[in-house]
Amino acid sequence: TEDAFGKESNMSIVLVVGGARSGKSTYAESFCKSQGSSICYLATAKPIDEDMADRIRKHKDSRPSSWETIEKYKDFDELLNNPVFEKCDTFLLDCVTIMITNIMFDYDIDYDTCPNNVIDEVEKNIFTEIRKLLAIMKDNSKSLIIVSNEVGYGLVPSYRLGAIFRDIAGRVNQYLAGEANQVYNVICGLPQKIK
Repeated sequence: TEDAFGKESNMSIVLVVGGARSGKSTYAESFCKSQGSSICYLATAKPIDEDMADRIRKHKDSRPSSWETIEKYKDFDELLNNPVFEKCDTFLLDCVTIMITNIMFDYDIDYDTCPNNVIDEVEKNIFTEIRKLLAIMKDNSKSLIIVSNEVGYGLVPSYRLGAIFRDIAGRVNQYLAGEANQVYNVICGLPQKIK
């Protein structure tokens, strides 16, 4: 049986997508509270400027104080050595699109001029990190709720970096939706179950 949030008795992967400020993170946090007894927030953002630092502070303040936090957007195999990973049963990764951005900028690449084979290699490494995360969660019977931006509703970016990012994020979202047990699209704070 399932409750209003689709709670299942075993490990699951849930994808929550939506546009910017759609309420997807708020919904994902509510979903987490219904799923697990010990919750960890996998934060992918880096405080690269004061605005981002402020957003991170507000996100932290809005979460229950009982939740653990791990700041990580790659090298997820390191979770296995983290005692927080061992004690938590449910993980909320927020968000995939920031994770993709961070990994893209870990490389010293001019995305406006680099050849396509370099972009393909970056995308391959992003998918390696995604697959690594899912495998670790499955192998250790952890539930994972993933937040991601739906990037396909807007205009086609007029600059190459934006188009590259949109294409990679779109393909990652498609992959995650295929792997997920449940997928929700959040619009104006209202969730719609699409899988």
